[in-house]
Amino acid sequence: MSAPTTPRSPRRAETRRERHDYEGSGWVMFAGIMLAILGAANIIYGIGAIDDANVFVGNAHYVVSDLKTWGWFILIVGAVQAFGAFAIFSHSPWGQWIGIGSAGLNSILQLLFMPAFPFLSMTLFAVDILVIYALIAYGGRQEA
Repeated sequence: MSAPTTPRSPRRAETRRERHDYEGSGWVMFAGIMLAILGAANIIYGIGAIDDANVFVGNAHYVVSDLKTWGWFILIVGAVQAFGAFAIFSHSPWGQWIGIGSAGLNSILQLLFMPAFPFLSMTLFAVDILVIYALIAYGGRQEA
């Protein structure tokens, strides 16, 4: 004889729902983590560009100004991205907009920063696009 099966209790489904507060919460968590990683990378590479580190391509020509100026831009955007990641983790309603704005600005800066470090710039650009998608598609669903 087989053991009788018990129907699933509503309590178990409720616990699962508490764990995953809303649809797309994984995407939002992904966006927060990626924004924190982008912020840390931009801070590190911004400091390296300001200090004229040997990591970047030598004698590169930029659209505007020089490597130090772009280093300051990247450093400031990186700090805003790190702040935006913490705002997303704290579920603040404005954290989504800081994340979208800083990822959008960073994607433009990475395209302009491409002469310094092409493969890194393209990788960070692609991650920025994923962060923007995650926050636009699923960032506002936590209130719904």
